[in-house]
Amino acid sequence: MSKYRVLIDANDEKGLVYKVSTIFFEKDLNIISNSEFVDKDNNKFFMRSVVDGDIDKEALHTAIKAVLPQNSSIKVIEPKKKNIIIMATKELHALGDILIRHESGELDANILAVVSNYDKLESVVSKFNIPYITISHENLERHEHENKIIEAIQSYEDVDYIVLAKYMRILTPNFVKAFEDKIINIHHSFLPAFIGANPYKQAYDRGVKIIGATAHFVNNNLDEGPIIAQEVKHVNHAYSWKDMQRSGRDVEKVVLSRALKLALEDRIFVYANKTVIF
Repeated sequence: MSKYRVLIDANDEKGLVYKVSTIFFEKDLNIISNSEFVDKDNNKFFMRSVVDGDIDKEALHTAIKAVLPQNSSIKVIEPKKKNIIIMATKELHALGDILIRHESGELDANILAVVSNYDKLESVVSKFNIPYITISHENLERHEHENKIIEAIQSYEDVDYIVLAKYMRILTPNFVKAFEDKIINIHHSFLPAFIGANPYKQAYDRGVKIIGATAHFVNNNLDEGPIIAQEVKHVNHAYSWKDMQRSGRDVEKVVLSRALKLALEDRIFVYANKTVIF
């Protein structure tokens, strides 16, 4: 007996849930959980099912494809640990939180390596017996530096996600293209507000009453990729911008870990620069 996740992204039409459920029944599969959503404005149908039984992955995929509209996306995924690489610069809070969750068995992933443009965090990462790769950007053009990082990442097989745990360098379109839909970033602000450098100083100057953090997929528009998770925290006039920054760091690490968990559990559908999350 095996358990699989079935992800469906299709144009909506009448009877899709019935058709897919009938296939599960005919193949003697038990539905452990099921979620679906219809975006009526865009006529899009999304469905995530977890089923178990004696599963022939290819046969199940073929059977589902036969009853769905053309150009539907169907994924039949066997749950297993995904491979991730973390990129960081100098700040520890987001990286440290992921390392601790991984060490405690809370994170269903294999951390293949941590890549940084500084060696500052190596002593901490080494305590978790995870490879640490320093690729300095000094005296290198941006494309030269990124090519070295791409080469290091591609030396590992089957990298599912790259997690930017406060990696403080803007990625070029070349890098994004190399790992399309695989890069998850934590932004130290409640997007779309306060994009760019030092958002806590921007928030302080604006007199905001909430601060927050946003985890999102990376695309070629700075901090404007599909949003995965967000969280806010109330502040008041007594907070300095550094107080906001300290509080914001707590929010950042929680939001990043939440987004990563959703990705590892195949709960995210991306379309039209938005996400559907089950």
